[in-house]
Amino acid sequence: MSAKPDDATMASEAAVRSSQGAGDARVVAPSGDVLVVAEGANAGTRYEVGNRVVTAGRQVTSDLFLDDVTVSRAHAELFRDDAGRVVVRDVGSLNGTYVNRVRVDEAVLESGDEVQIGKFKLVFVATAEQR
Repeated sequence: MSAKPDDATMASEAAVRSSQGAGDARVVAPSGDVLVVAEGANAGTRYEVGNRVVTAGRQVTSDLFLDDVTVSRAHAELFRDDAGRVVVRDVGSLNGTYVNRVRVDEAVLESGDEVQIGKFKLVFVATAEQR
């Protein structure tokens, strides 16, 4: 008797296949700092935040492709500051970028923070050792 994968597993595997070749954000099993989609399409999907700038937006070339009209083509970017902390920066979006329901231009993320980009809510989980 073989186990049938659940919908979340199948969606994650499809996202891995479709994200190959995309920047430094990729769908992963947790091993480093990750953003987890809490609300919106692909809820439950985990994106690793690496050491390069990670773009988020409605543009298909974005590392985190968030396909909804509430998301600007180029909406936000995530990167590590000199101390190794993960920072989210709004890049001139129309609807803004929010951290814990507060609109921000730029914010250092801590584990458990909720990042909202358009209708998508993502939870930041810091699992890597802070530099």
